[in-house]
Amino acid sequence: MKIPLLAFNDKGIYCQQADVYLDPWRPVKNAIITHGHADHSRWGHQNYITHHTNVPIIRHRLGEINVTGKEWGETFVINNVKFSLHPAGHIIGSSQIRVEHKGEVWVFTGDYKTEDDGISTPYDVVKCHTFITECTFGLPAFNWTPQSEVISEINNWWAENKAEGKTSILFGYSLGKAQRLLKYLDTDIGKIYTHGAIENMTNVLRPMVDFPPTTLVTRETKKEELLGNIVLAPPSAHGSVWIRKMTPFVTGAASGWMAFRGARRRRAIDKGFVLSDHCDWYSLLDSIKATGAERVICTHGYTDIFSKYLRELGFDARTEKTQYEGESAEMEKDEKEVVFEQNETSNSSENNEL
Repeated sequence: MKIPLLAFNDKGIYCQQADVYLDPWRPVKNAIITHGHADHSRWGHQNYITHHTNVPIIRHRLGEINVTGKEWGETFVINNVKFSLHPAGHIIGSSQIRVEHKGEVWVFTGDYKTEDDGISTPYDVVKCHTFITECTFGLPAFNWTPQSEVISEINNWWAENKAEGKTSILFGYSLGKAQRLLKYLDTDIGKIYTHGAIENMTNVLRPMVDFPPTTLVTRETKKEELLGNIVLAPPSAHGSVWIRKMTPFVTGAASGWMAFRGARRRRAIDKGFVLSDHCDWYSLLDSIKATGAERVICTHGYTDIFSKYLRELGFDARTEKTQYEGESAEMEKDEKEVVFEQNETSNSSENNEL
């Protein structure tokens, strides 16, 4: 039986010919990493390969690691297997991984989106025979509004809150979503404050992107300073002591899950903004068709529903179980940083305003 170019095992997506894993979830010798989110870039591998813009991101998150950075489209050969990285458009530094051996081409998307957000290198179609795709939002109910309209809605919300003398608290994951929001917040409305997790990650990315100035919320920050301004915070900070001391405030969250009203209610969010760093249903379908792939493997998300629909369209489509968790992994990563922030705050004087 022919050994597939890429196979799924208990450690990750494995290329036996090259003895290399793609986004492995258990420690391995050689790992090619698509992007910096916690479920795709994990600690413990001996050697990491990723796009050079992702190098400072994963070093910030994982510490001192042995990592090599590559350019877009740069071919590197391991045991006669050709690899190259191509823009995924998901977040800054995110890649698709192209794998070629003996004329057969596979592409692993990692996480991706096709809308150009203005800070990530835009998604690039890569022709292949087999396409391994995420389908986090692989339901017809997910149909994104253009980014420009959502950003306008967010800035109008902030201005309304300012007119009412309230602080706006906007939740977004510390890597990716927070920077996408920050880039387009209207500083004519007021100042932008940040939670430590977002401030630290943004400082790593400032050499790559021209972001507006931000002010870190510290133990010395008084809540009166925040009134009328906006605070960017990770979702896991919601309901924390760090947040409760900012009253009066209004909360908002930017996520693809805000398309479901129930998600907003469950998270006790005042205002939801539908803004995702993943493809919607229609972008997934268009992307798959554009690759020319005959075989499609669906990993994390609505895999069963999406693969069934692909088969109805005539694709050879199936699912594979992975340990990629989508946004829940980022929530867990942010939670750890929020706990640290709260511990820092609790060590301050009881008389501090914030």
